[in-house]
Order: sequence, then structure tokens, then C-alpha cells
Amino acid sequence: MEMLIHDFELPLVHPFGIFRGTTYVAKTMIVELRQNGLAGYGEATENDYYGYTIESMRAALEEVRQEIEATELNDPIEFWEQMHPALSKKPFVQCALDNAAHDLWGKLQGQPVWKLWGLSLDKCPLTDYTIGIDEIDVMVKKMREFEGWPIFKVKLGTKHDIDIVRALREHTDAVFRVDANCGWTADEAIRNSEPLAELGVEFIEQPLQPDDWEGMRRVYRESVLPVVADESCQIPPDVDRCNGYFHGVNVKLCKCGGLTPGRRMLLRAHELGLKTMVGCMSESTVAMSAIAQLLPMLDYVDMDGALLLAKDTASGVSIERGKVHFPEENGLGIRLYPEPR
Repeated sequence: MEMLIHDFELPLVHPFGIFRGTTYVAKTMIVELRQNGLAGYGEATENDYYGYTIESMRAALEEVRQEIEATELNDPIEFWEQMHPALSKKPFVQCALDNAAHDLWGKLQGQPVWKLWGLSLDKCPLTDYTIGIDEIDVMVKKMREFEGWPIFKVKLGTKHDIDIVRALREHTDAVFRVDANCGWTADEAIRNSEPLAELGVEFIEQPLQPDDWEGMRRVYRESVLPVVADESCQIPPDVDRCNGYFHGVNVKLCKCGGLTPGRRMLLRAHELGLKTMVGCMSESTVAMSAIAQLLPMLDYVDMDGALLLAKDTASGVSIERGKVHFPEENGLGIRLYPEPR
């Protein structure tokens, strides 16, 4: 294989606020793998919370370039296992590499990845659209830009969280999900769950800090609403750890290392009877097209990353009022643009 690395700074349509801070520009890295005249693409974003910069991710790939380019891709799972010893502490980097390998593999095989996995697109969940933390009137305005969207995910973790959801509810009958991004205490989560349920919220995502397992045990037992793990569920062993503390898990491909471990996590969650979800960062259509391959395995999905961007890096899956449309391309269906647009 030949490896190329592209990086982009993609402005967001609106500043995107969560409990930990606000993002204005998505800095992202696209890995391109070439073989037999075909190209596969995978993505990882810069992330302060998890300690990744474009420079550090590029450097990690350069350290293993020789091994990558000496490999002929036949099976992306075997390739993931081959690269894991060098990249086990750098899951964002391995995610971009693994997803690119899957895209290339599907193109080499002449089929979409979901079809190669034996999945069907007959039943795929709709994706939500996320409303970041802001002044309440601004959050209402952002939501109304997506009039008719069936599901909204609302970022919380402020002193007026119930007021936010109540104000949003006045303008839509859509399903709500809320994500506190570790911003609440156990008491707050339990207390907030009742009015949120009355306001049509479906579940609460990651209410507490990821190491507060005792608090999560209380929330799991006492919350009126189901709770879904995000920061508490990053790698495959975490799925078992979340059983009995959460009703479902939100798998992020960047955090676990790509489609290979992400798929394993979803299969294990099914075995344990946990609800399954895949979420995203502020990523382009390259990452969204990887997530889309997993849709038939999911109860919920949050794959609106490219919708939050003012510019995109590629064509691939598209989304209309929550429904994901798949392209005719094989692999993950990605074609990289010469320049973001």
C-alpha cells in the first residue's frame, strides 16, 4: 500500500458548545491508503480532551509508515491486529488507519462494507441533530434551522438545563435526547430525569464523570430515564464494565480505534442486552460514512458531524431529515474532494 496524509481546518456553521468548552473550527486528519489503483479514506480529529493534535497523529503514522507501506491489504481485521501493538495507546490514529483500510478493502472487493459484513439496510435508525450549549434563544434558532428533523440531541451541563429543554420543546414535537458530557452530579441526574421525561426526552447520555461508578450505580437505579455511556465506554473491555451501570453504550470509533473494535463492542453489547449507539465528533463525511456501515447494528445513532461543518472534505453518505442515504460507491462510499467545499 501507499499512505498519504491530508489535514484540514474546517469551520463550523455555528460555535459548538458542550460542558467542557466551545469549538469553532474542526481540525481533522484524513488518511488515504492506495493499492491497485484504488484509494480508501479514514479520519481522526484533533481533540484537546483526549490529547490529540494533528501534529502528534501525523508523527505517530510516520513512525509506522514503513510497515504500512510494506503491507498488501487483504483483510482489514488482520491489518488492525498487525498495527495494534504500535498504535494501542493511540486509538484516534488507529481509527483513521482502520477505517481507511475498510474503505479500500470494500473497493478492492467491489462491494460496500456493510454488505461484506452480511448486513441489510432494511432497518436503520434515524440520526439526531445536535444542539450545542449557547444562550437559550440561540439554541432555539439553531434547532429551527433544521425544521422537521425527527430527533434532536441537546447538550446540557448548565445551571438552567431544564429551562433549555422546556424552551426547545415549545418549538418542536421531535424526540429529544440530552447529553451532559459528564457535567452533572448523581443527585442532579436523578433530579433532572423526571422533568426531562415529562418534556419528551428519550434518554440521558453520560451524566457523570467517567470514573464515578458509585454515582452511576445510583443513577442507573433511580433515574426515571435510561442512561447511555459515552466517556465511560471507550474501548472493548468497557462494555462489560458498563453493564449494570448504564442501559446502553455509545461507541465512538475514534476512541476505540476504528471499525474493527467498534463492531466488536456492539456485538458484545448485544450479548449483554445493552442498547447500542454510535456517536461522532465534529468530523466530516469521511467519518460519517464509516459510522454508516454500522447502522443496521444500532438502536440509536448520532452521525451529524458533517452537518455541523461549513465545509466538507468528501462525498459519501448524505443525510436528509435524519435518514441516511448511501452512495453507489463501494467500500465506505467515500470520494475525497480536491479542496474542502
